[in-house]
Amino acid sequence: MATLFYFIGFLAIISALFVVLNRNPVYSAMMLVFCFFSLAALYVLLEAYFVAVLEIIVYAGAIMVLFLFFIMLINVGN
Repeated sequence: MATLFYFIGFLAIISALFVVLNRNPVYSAMMLVFCFFSLAALYVLLEAYFVAVLEIIVYAGAIMVLFLFFIMLINVGN
């Protein structure tokens, strides 16, 4: 169980680094979604199920859809 926790934590850290270091804003937003999902997995491992569901619904669902829509609307990638 501890190795799974460390592995998912490592994935969260790596994806957060890709968010900061990536030059393409669309890829950066997609890595932020992956970071949110890995944080939700960490919450599940800590048995905080309500917080994990809120993480998926609020952050990965609503806010990231708005970010991606805004990035694609203003065409920052080109």
